[in-house]
Amino acid sequence: MIVREKSLLRLFACAVLLLISQIASAQGNGLRMPTIFDRLTQEEAAKLTLEMDYTTLLENRKTNQYFPATLTDANGKTYQVEVKPRGKYRRKVCEEPPLKVKFSKKGLRAEGLDTLNEVKIVMPCYDNPRGDELIIREYVAYRMFEHMTAASVKARLIRLTLKDTHVESKRNMYCLLIEDEEETVARLGGTLVEQYGIPPDSLIMNQAALVCMFQYMIGNTDWDVSMMRNIRLIRSAETGKVLVVPYDFDFSGLVSAPYSSPSSDTGLRTVRDRFLMANGIPQESLKRATQMLRSARKDFLGLCKN
Repeated sequence: MIVREKSLLRLFACAVLLLISQIASAQGNGLRMPTIFDRLTQEEAAKLTLEMDYTTLLENRKTNQYFPATLTDANGKTYQVEVKPRGKYRRKVCEEPPLKVKFSKKGLRAEGLDTLNEVKIVMPCYDNPRGDELIIREYVAYRMFEHMTAASVKARLIRLTLKDTHVESKRNMYCLLIEDEEETVARLGGTLVEQYGIPPDSLIMNQAALVCMFQYMIGNTDWDVSMMRNIRLIRSAETGKVLVVPYDFDFSGLVSAPYSSPSSDTGLRTVRDRFLMANGIPQESLKRATQMLRSARKDFLGLCKN
């Protein structure tokens, strides 16, 4: 009996060592474990259900307090999560503030997932068809940029059923599920840079130029590298240079949210006008980025018509 138990222990130890070896090998080959973001967005417009005391969250939208909730995925799998309001401008002006959802790291490990345990949900600003339309327009902007480069913030359209236990109500809406910045950094294999006034010569120039011309194309001036406004700065482990990765496109002319306005520094009257924000970016890099965007015109139109 003792010999049998020792044999079982040895087998278990070997299995654990094999699993650790496989994970290390995958990481060494540039692979990564699937994340909860991957799990929840396996299908386009995946159906998710969020059940919580949403009324109380709305009453405390100015705080960073987490509230208990249950999230159910398209396959009926439930997760006990914590949810809090987030963001700045949209938290103030929208009927529905953006949300941050935090999962249990222990629970993720049990599911065989990475322990990157936070995702973001962009709710429709208005509880009407116009709110859904704005969400889908912003989704198109995210997918356009992701089509151009993997150095992008992943966003996926979801169909969310929100059950408010406070008033026993239920409604459906389109939302955006967006990967947290920690996941973007891990996926791109870099380190997060939090530095105001970063000089242009510190940037990966082709990426910086692509961001400039993409923002120009969609009519967005609500971003700034030096002020770290609506961009994530990620230092490459290989070159030491910094990737510029944009997010939040609701102030763009492509989306044309009712509350949007161009940056006051541009002198523009509407977000439908254009202003090129390319200080320090060489003309040659801007021309290459422009050609890349022009060559993707057919794909962009396909995304809009989808």
